[in-house]
Amino acid sequence: MLGELDDLRLSPFTGWTRAHWAALADRVLLAARRYASASHARVSFPGAPGGYGPDVDALEGFARTFLAAGFRVAGENGRDPLNLMEWYAEGLAAGTDPGSPERWVRLDEHDQSKVEAASIALVLHLTRPWLWDRLTPGVQERVVEYLAPAIGAHYPPINWIWFQIVVEQFLASVGGPFAREDIEAGLALTDGFVRENGWYADGAERAYDHYVGWALHFYPLIWTEMAAGEPDADARRPVYLRRLERYLHDAVHLVGADGSPLIQGRSLTYRFAAAAQFWLGARSEVAAPAPGVLRRAASGIARHFAGHGAPDEEGLLTLGWHRPWRPIAQSYSGPGSPYWAAKGFLGLSLPADHPVWTAVEEPLPVESHDYHLVVSSPGWLVSGTRADGIVRVTNHGTDHSHPGSTLTDSPLYARLGYSTATSPVLSGEHAEHPLDQSVVILTGRGETGSGEPSHRTGFETLGIDRLATGTLAGASRWQAHWVESDRTRPDHGYGRDGRVRRGPWIHLISVVRGPWEVRLVQVPEAGDEQGALRVGGWPLPGTGKARKAAAAVSNDTAHSLVVGGAGLDVSGLVPAEDASPLAARILVPWCATSGPARPRTWYDAAVFLGGREPEKPPIVRWAGSVAVVAWPDGTTDRLEAGLMTRTSGRSGGVL
Repeated sequence: MLGELDDLRLSPFTGWTRAHWAALADRVLLAARRYASASHARVSFPGAPGGYGPDVDALEGFARTFLAAGFRVAGENGRDPLNLMEWYAEGLAAGTDPGSPERWVRLDEHDQSKVEAASIALVLHLTRPWLWDRLTPGVQERVVEYLAPAIGAHYPPINWIWFQIVVEQFLASVGGPFAREDIEAGLALTDGFVRENGWYADGAERAYDHYVGWALHFYPLIWTEMAAGEPDADARRPVYLRRLERYLHDAVHLVGADGSPLIQGRSLTYRFAAAAQFWLGARSEVAAPAPGVLRRAASGIARHFAGHGAPDEEGLLTLGWHRPWRPIAQSYSGPGSPYWAAKGFLGLSLPADHPVWTAVEEPLPVESHDYHLVVSSPGWLVSGTRADGIVRVTNHGTDHSHPGSTLTDSPLYARLGYSTATSPVLSGEHAEHPLDQSVVILTGRGETGSGEPSHRTGFETLGIDRLATGTLAGASRWQAHWVESDRTRPDHGYGRDGRVRRGPWIHLISVVRGPWEVRLVQVPEAGDEQGALRVGGWPLPGTGKARKAAAAVSNDTAHSLVVGGAGLDVSGLVPAEDASPLAARILVPWCATSGPARPRTWYDAAVFLGGREPEKPPIVRWAGSVAVVAWPDGTTDRLEAGLMTRTSGRSGGVL
C-alpha cells in the first residue's frame, strides 16, 4: 500500500511523503488494538514475556503506542479520525485506577515504569487540549497520583534522568506536586554527559549509540518546550539547539544510502526510532542540515525497515531488526519494547505545511560524495562511499566502559568496526569470543587460528585524526585479557566482568581510506599468554574462499576481504549460524600468524568492505617502524607507527 503513494517529485530519493508516515503510524496503531485489554490500559503483544514480566510488557505496549498516537493527533491539530484520544483516555482511566484489574505497574513497584511514565507525560503535554483537558477531574487526579512517585525517586545517572525531569515538568504544568530541586539536580547531572561537537555520552562511561539521538538530544529540547517561559529552560534552549545542530552534521553521515542506520549499540530493536533525531532537528528549526536532508534521512530509515518486514504482515513490530530475531534484544526487552520505534513518528507532530514536509528531498552525504570524517567524541573514523552507499565506522573510542577496565567485549560496542551493511556477530560462540572486526591474541597451541581470543574493552585511545591526504588514522592500545564471566547475570548489552587473566599489550593503528582499512599491529612485549595474533574482518552472508594470507566473502551486494601482510601468513573463514539479524548464516574472514606473535614486530593487514570485489589491496612497506601505505587510488601515506602508539591524545595533530 505504501508504495502506491510514492511521490518522486517531492521525494526523489525515497518517494515517501507525510501520507506514507501517517499510513504507517495508523497501521501500527490499529494493529495494536487487537491486543488491548477491555479498557485499553494494557496492550499485550504476542510473544514470550520479557525479562521484567508480562505486567511491564503490557504497560510498555500502552505507553509506547501512545507516543505514536500523540504525535499523530498533535500534528493534525486535534483532528482524530481514528478516535485515538478517546481510546487512550479509557486506558488512562483504567491503568491509573488502583482497583482496576487492568491497573498499571506503579513507579514505586518497578523501575521500568519510570521509563513508560515519561512517554505518558510527554503525550499528555503534546495533546493537552484534546486529551488532558477533557479527562474528568477524578481521572486527572489519578494520573497525577500515578506519576507522583517520580518525585525524589532514584533514577540511574544515564539517559533515565530525563524521564524524571519530563514527568515532574508535566506535573508542574498541571498544578500537581513536583520538586524543583529534582529538576535542577537532573539538569546539572545531564550537563556532565556533554562531549565534543554536540555529542553526549550516556552516563560516565564511553557509551555512544543511538540513545545519543533518540534520548539525549530528544528530551532536552522537548523539556524546553514543556517549560517554555521559565528562565532556566529559555536559557538552555539555544545551547541545546547548537549541540543538536552540530551533532546532526555527524548523524546524517551515519545513514546508508539504503536507509539503514548504523548497526551498533543496544536496543537496536527500536529500529526507526533512529529517525527521531532528524525530526527533532526539523521541529527545533535547526539551521542545518536542510529540511530536505532531514526528511531524506528519516524517511530513508523508515522505508528501509518497512521494506524488510518491519512492521510485519499483521502490522506488528517484533523483537528483531528486519524480521523477528530475538537475539538482537537485551534481557530487559519484551514484546512491547519494539514500540519505542514510535519515537520515529515525531515528524507527524509537525503540520503538513511545515518546511520539512514541503521541501524537496536532498541527498544524504553518502549519496552525493565519498567522505572521510573524524567523529571525535565516540572515537570513530567514518568512511562513506557513494558507489555502494555503505557507511563504515572504525572504532577507537567506544566500549561502554572506562579505560583500564577488564570486561568482556560487548559485540554492540567494542568491535573495531560497524557499518550500515553488516551486523556484528550477536549470538553464539563468537558473540562472546571476539572474531569479527577484532585484533586478538589466541591462547593455546592448537589448530592455526583457533584458541580463546582476548578482549580489548578498557583500551586507551591514543588519537584520531584526518591526514593531509584525507586519509583517516586512529590508534589505541590495550592489555589483552581473558574473562571467565558470570553468564547468569542479565544482559543489558554491555561487557561482563568475572575472573580475569591478563596477557600482553596490543598496539593498533587504523588507517582508513574509502572501503579499505589498513591495520598496523604490534605486540610490544611477550606475555604469559603469548599465542597467535589474529585479525578478523567484516561478517557477511555469502560464499567465501581463503588462500594463504587472504580470505574473502562475497554476495550480490557486498564483499568482505582480509589480506594479511608479512607474518600474517594464514587465513580462513569461520561460519556462524543464526548469529546475525541479517542472514541465517554468515562467514567471517580472518588472517593470523602461524605461531605466537613476535614481540616488537609490526604486522599489517588490509580489511575491505565494499559493493564490488576490489581489484587490488593497499600495499604496506616498512622501514623500521615507519609504514608507507600505497592505496589503490594512487595516494600514499607515511606513518611513524612507533610514535603514534607512544603519544596520548584525542586528535588535533596527534597523528
